[in-house]
Order: sequence, then C-alpha cells, then structure tokens
Amino acid sequence: MSQILSLRRYSHEHLAHSHDHAQLVLGLSGDLEFEVAGLGSRVTRQRFAVVPRGTHHACAAPGGSQCLVFDLEDEDLLLRGLGDHAESIRRLLERPAALALNPAQGQLVHWLAASPLQDPVIARQGALLLLASLAGMHVAEAPAQLPLASLDAYIDRHAGHPLQVADLARIAGLSAARFHARFLAETGQTPMDYVRQRRLQLGRELLGSTHLAVGEIAARVGYASQSAFTAALARQFGSTPRQIRREARDNSR
Repeated sequence: MSQILSLRRYSHEHLAHSHDHAQLVLGLSGDLEFEVAGLGSRVTRQRFAVVPRGTHHACAAPGGSQCLVFDLEDEDLLLRGLGDHAESIRRLLERPAALALNPAQGQLVHWLAASPLQDPVIARQGALLLLASLAGMHVAEAPAQLPLASLDAYIDRHAGHPLQVADLARIAGLSAARFHARFLAETGQTPMDYVRQRRLQLGRELLGSTHLAVGEIAARVGYASQSAFTAALARQFGSTPRQIRREARDNSR
C-alpha cells in the first residue's frame, strides 16, 4: 500500500492511467494540465482535482508542477473516521471535479506538504483533517477543455511517426469520434489538420535552428520525401527551406 499523502513533481512527460481507488490531486506550485474522463482542467495553487475510482485520467506540466496527492486506497476505513462528514465526502469522490480551496484549506494543504508524511500517524490524521475540511463543498465539474499542451507534447515527440486521431483521443480519454467533434468545436480545425500544421511548424524551427539536411528534417516531422516537405512548407508559409534558413540567418545578425 502506498502512502496516503505524498508529494509529487510533474513535468512535460504525459501520464495517463486509472486506478481502483479515488484520488485528490492538490496544487502546491506550477500548472498541471489535468483531464479526468474527458473533462479538462488545471491544477494550480489553491485548486485540486477529484479522480473517482476506476476513472481514466491524464496529466502533464510543460512548465513543471508540484502537488500533494491524496490516495484513498483505504477509503471505507478513512470515511468511518469522519463521522457526520462521511456521506458528504463520499458524494465528493463520486464524480470528476475541479475545485478551489478557500484560504484556510490552502494553508492546511501547505502545512501538510511541509510535514513528515512518511509518519503514518501524521499522514492519517492529516488526511482525516483535510477530508473533514472539504465536507460540504459544492462539486463543480471541470470545464470541458481539451489538454492541448499534452497533445502538443505528444505530437512533437512522435512527429516522425504515423499519427492517428485515435492516438490523440487516448490522451484526452475520449473516443475517436467524440474527440474529433470536440477538437473541431474548440479549435476550428480537424485533429489531422492541427497535426499537419504542428509538424510543419516544428520543421520550420529545425530549419532555422539546426544544420540538419532538409531530407533529415522532413523525415523527423513525418514527411516521406524532401519534395513533399518542401511543397507543404510553401503552401503553409509561402517559403522554401532555403528561404526559411536565409531569413533565420538574417534575423540572427
């Protein structure tokens, strides 16, 4: 069994999974992009996410983030220690949510984060105190926003490989059809148009910042040939690879 309360640092690396216990992810610093069951939100200082048991969730923090994570692996036993607060907390843990802490709750979270959480007595009593402070909170669902930073990071890491809508949909925890509709509604582009533009932007940056051969850059951003890459750049930016490199040199002087 893992610790009830633990400090965790998140980075640009995309994480996606589910587990058979409920979890609270409470922001301490930074900005963690968080998606639970297709609902996107951000976990920042004074905010937290509710992850019900068995619910798929994904997160990434391109700028870095530190959170206090509350794993309720022994949920029933903990709730028995809450007396009249138990039913309120049980309802809180039933569905995904993104909530704001009040100043007193925020102080409690930061006090716990600075405590010796490996001490089982402090961790358990602190967990009970935190749950009791959350009793009666109004559960507001996280805004339905796609985790675009996580999607961008995934596209950049896999730009040289075939990408499908289903690959991106998995990151957002959605079916391919629902993801396509949501993406089009939120960005005004289809997912594959977005991928194409992201690849070309990455290719343009590599042309301006490296001495790699054009064919090598084309392969790195998913184009089968230098000619196809050059034609796509001309359509998107109105410039050839040589012109892009000349402009980058001129701008650096």
